[in-house]
Amino acid sequence: MFEKVLIANRGEIAVRIIQTCRRLGIGSVAVYSEIDARSLHVRQADEAVFLGPPRSDQSYLVKEKLIEAALNTGCQAVHPGYGFLSENPGFADLVASAGLAFVGPKAAVIATLGDKIASKELAMAAGVPVVPGHNQALGEIDEVLALAGGVGFPLLLKPAAGGGGKGMRVVFSAEELPGALRACQEETRKAFADNRIFIERYLASPRHVEIQIIADHHGNVVHLGERECSVQRRHQKIIEETPSPAVDAVLRRRMGDMAVSLVRKVGYTNAGTVEFLLDPAGDFFFLEMNTRLQVEHPVTEMVTNLDLVELQLRVAAGEPLPISQEDLRPQGWAMEARINAEDPGRGFLPSTGIITRYAKPRGRHIRLDSGIEAGSQVGVFYDSMLAKVIAWGQDRPEAIQQLVQALNRYHIEGVVTNMDFVNAILNHPAFARGELSTGFVEEHFEDGQMKLEPAQDKLHIMAIAATLIYHARQNLVRDSLKPMAAKLGQAHEQKEPPRYMVKNEKWVYGLRLSQQDQTRAWLIWVGDRAYQVLTPELEFFRRRLKLTIDGQDHYLRLQYRENSIITAYCGIVSQFDIYSPKEWELAHFMPQSKAEANLDELCSPMPGLVVEVRVKPGDRVYRGQDLVIIESMKMECGVSSPRDGEVDQVKASQGQAVETDDVLLTFKEA
Repeated sequence: MFEKVLIANRGEIAVRIIQTCRRLGIGSVAVYSEIDARSLHVRQADEAVFLGPPRSDQSYLVKEKLIEAALNTGCQAVHPGYGFLSENPGFADLVASAGLAFVGPKAAVIATLGDKIASKELAMAAGVPVVPGHNQALGEIDEVLALAGGVGFPLLLKPAAGGGGKGMRVVFSAEELPGALRACQEETRKAFADNRIFIERYLASPRHVEIQIIADHHGNVVHLGERECSVQRRHQKIIEETPSPAVDAVLRRRMGDMAVSLVRKVGYTNAGTVEFLLDPAGDFFFLEMNTRLQVEHPVTEMVTNLDLVELQLRVAAGEPLPISQEDLRPQGWAMEARINAEDPGRGFLPSTGIITRYAKPRGRHIRLDSGIEAGSQVGVFYDSMLAKVIAWGQDRPEAIQQLVQALNRYHIEGVVTNMDFVNAILNHPAFARGELSTGFVEEHFEDGQMKLEPAQDKLHIMAIAATLIYHARQNLVRDSLKPMAAKLGQAHEQKEPPRYMVKNEKWVYGLRLSQQDQTRAWLIWVGDRAYQVLTPELEFFRRRLKLTIDGQDHYLRLQYRENSIITAYCGIVSQFDIYSPKEWELAHFMPQSKAEANLDELCSPMPGLVVEVRVKPGDRVYRGQDLVIIESMKMECGVSSPRDGEVDQVKASQGQAVETDDVLLTFKEA
């Protein structure tokens, strides 16, 4: 086994690899850019080497710097994690040429299987069904338009290199194709230093099911079962689970055998994942192979009780696999939610900032893979994923419930995250039924919100939590006046149970509170429904609250906005205003008029770097036309015109850093 390993990555995956290295007694060397100097992975590693400026093409993607760091610190191996250079054959070749072990397959194998075009050709040669399309890199736009006509719309533009959904675009018409192709080529060039794009027919609502394999240098290959990864946004997974609710033992064997034969044919070693699209009839098509550790590997670990990073290191060190296919006895069900710094209500635009409050979810069968803590800086230069929450259960309903409770207990403030969004997915009836596809989010959600009305029992629980905290504040005020009682006379003892009117965005509830003998036990009526509630010590400033209601534990997050209490629970986020009956009689509830958008300005929808300004003063533009391209978290987004008109002033320039709502350009008055 190795004595020291360089981890050529950052964030939660670097932390994850460090943990296994520490358990095995292997020294770990982290690398970091200027912006990551105080990051968690840097502090947890035994050593750390500075790479350079924040931009990945000047730090984490500079192969020579990584090789130099490994040699100077006496490492015997390099673990690439995922993303960055993990599927770059040139990097794997440099590692081997330097006399170091690359924790992954050989460079030639990465070049074949990591390249989407080459891997499809290999699959076709092996008789594996593939998605129809044009399996060659695209050339000039006239040729592309002709090919697109043969494939048919909608079609999918896919990068030959890399993974994680970066550089992919669905194109619905010939008019969209030129702009979409340029965006794909630029995005994949920046992410993977390769701008080759090919075409596949777009399959609207298949399942995404993948097979995890591990192979050693002694001819042993084992598949570790499937993962269901259908729930995605922008072609990137956000919830994964194993096993898949759509895969039975027969289909599992067929898919597993195909994955094993494919990797045997190419001489694959180390961990890898063969990805398939599965249609409702049970037919599956080879999609691609990821020649690295997957983001969602923890769910496989939780049902197999294996450490995939340990297996990777042992295989890279030349050891035979310690397991055979017959040894595997997966137990239970595991499910993972990716927590990203992004705003689901604004098209999943990236969010940046400083983590101001942070509390980890805890509990039996709960795992957290995280690269952040209170004080961590979330910038524009890297992927938006912050952490992964993983839960295990005896069966699928238990795994869902465990994960929901864990997300209810997870607390991140300072940046906008998708935490409540993924929790809402887990609470959707269609998800509970296992009715999944890659179009799940588009089918069931709009602007980051579930299309179904929230369940009233969940809203009752949220109203109870907000009212209890408000009631505690009222008691705190009353208690602060007690020293004045001798001068003002004794306060009138409240004999009737406290009553409140509770209003959120859509509903109004009448609540009646009855505390039982000064204990933490309450009987609370919401309308005509009574709840037995057990509380902790109540404080007005509490931001996380555990309530035991009718014998069941519930965890909620709270925020305070003036006199309102914003409550988050099971993916529902609602603002509650609480009134006494007298206040309710006096209150005037007038709808708040939203400020009209300023159509004379084009503002940045997110923080990032301006990579292209496509107009100049005096240009005529139309509504929906992309005028400025902004890069944030390795993703390029076009900022479109809010109106038809003429450009007046251009205030943004290429290479400029911008914040959310910065003015990019102005329009002449109509």
